[in-house]
Amino acid sequence: MVVVMALGGSTNAVLDLIAIARSVGLELTLDDFQKVSDEVPFLADLKPSGKYVMEDLHKIGGTPAVMRYLLEQGLLDGDCITGMHSKLSITLAGEAMFYPTFVYGQKIIRPIEDPIMSTAPIQIFYGNIAPDGSVAKITRNEDIYFSGPALVFEGEESMLEAISENPTIFKGKVIVIRGEGPKGGPGMPEMLASTSAIMGAGIEKDMALLTDGRLSGDSHGYVVGHICPEAQDGGPICLVQNGDIITIDVQKRRMDVQLTDEELAERRNKWVAPQYKASSGVTYKYIKNVQPASRGCVTDE
Repeated sequence: MVVVMALGGSTNAVLDLIAIARSVGLELTLDDFQKVSDEVPFLADLKPSGKYVMEDLHKIGGTPAVMRYLLEQGLLDGDCITGMHSKLSITLAGEAMFYPTFVYGQKIIRPIEDPIMSTAPIQIFYGNIAPDGSVAKITRNEDIYFSGPALVFEGEESMLEAISENPTIFKGKVIVIRGEGPKGGPGMPEMLASTSAIMGAGIEKDMALLTDGRLSGDSHGYVVGHICPEAQDGGPICLVQNGDIITIDVQKRRMDVQLTDEELAERRNKWVAPQYKASSGVTYKYIKNVQPASRGCVTDE
């Protein structure tokens, strides 16, 4: 978790590590990720938000060099047992002969005294759209607040069709792509095509995107995914309508639609759950058994 935070890794790490933890009987939560994010600075000037790529990092020592640096700074526990069946500190010391320490003067990994940001990019948001949590990746200090009217799409395909026809209608909007969660997708598909289309249109700084689907490691900016509960399960994201004002406040780690509880309740009374996208077979079994994203989308509980 610490390495992911320092390197500005993918939001998928949240989903995957929660699932891995649950498979061995450990309770890892979204709030645990926020705690680590608060304590670990963002150090890596890597794409998509930065300048360099992983090949550049490899040339100066790679992930092992990053881990040795984090260990030296007291951000990793050297007594952890690794897949090599030895303590992390011993494993990293043994790898030093293969992976050198950072080259002096390199600019890919910033010193802990001069980070890109004092906290990690992965942030856990709550709010009346995501009462059970959501995951954002904020890679710039200036990305602290966004507010605008909602532009709602039922699934990624309809969003892609709209942006190909007229990307200007997206400016200033909070794009909501729903029905892409673990049950609704099904399988919580990655919104890489959507975020790529936004980047291609050059409007990533002029809008925000919210989804109950997954995000890609290539996502950055005002992008929030893994919204729980998902739309298929009747989460509040299913109640948002075009034109509703949505505010994303990074400092408060909140994401809210400007509707009263009474207004939300009135809409819920009229809401009808969409049919599952499968009614038989293994996909139907998956839909019926999958847990929310906040619980790692596991299927055996």
